Amino acid sequence: MIRTEPVPWLLWDGDCGFCSRCAGWVERHDRDDRVRVQAYQDAPSPPITPEIRDAAARAVQYVYPDGHFVSGSRAVFATLRRIGYPGPWRVLSWPPLVWIAELGYRIVARNREFFARILFRGETPACRVSPEAGKDQGQGPAT
Repeated sequence: MIRTEPVPWLLWDGDCGFCSRCAGWVERHDRDDRVRVQAYQDAPSPPITPEIRDAAARAVQYVYPDGHFVSGSRAVFATLRRIGYPGPWRVLSWPPLVWIAELGYRIVARNREFFARILFRGETPACRVSPEAGKDQGQGPAT
């Protein structure tokens, strides 16, 4: 399918096996190519900017066609909404529910290897990310 309108980007950590598996899941379920899925290390400019690159080292990023972006659980929810995956993603993006979702995201981000073993039965390579990577998932401008 050839798209005429700009599509958002999902930028993930290409050094993380857990992230790689999750990005692959999005690609398989995005049958209409509604999101460009790319490791942030390989992303062109635009959409990547120094600010987005720094944020992507800490959390998954969803970059809207106009350049603003959201991080962490908000990026996950925006992606799932965009690809049409059923769920209450918009409601979960509102406070205070999003705060709980962000806490869950941080727990998973800090324990990627553990969750990869559970979810992927040890079939995912270990992350090469420092424990600091799961901290401080900031919000990009204009959420």
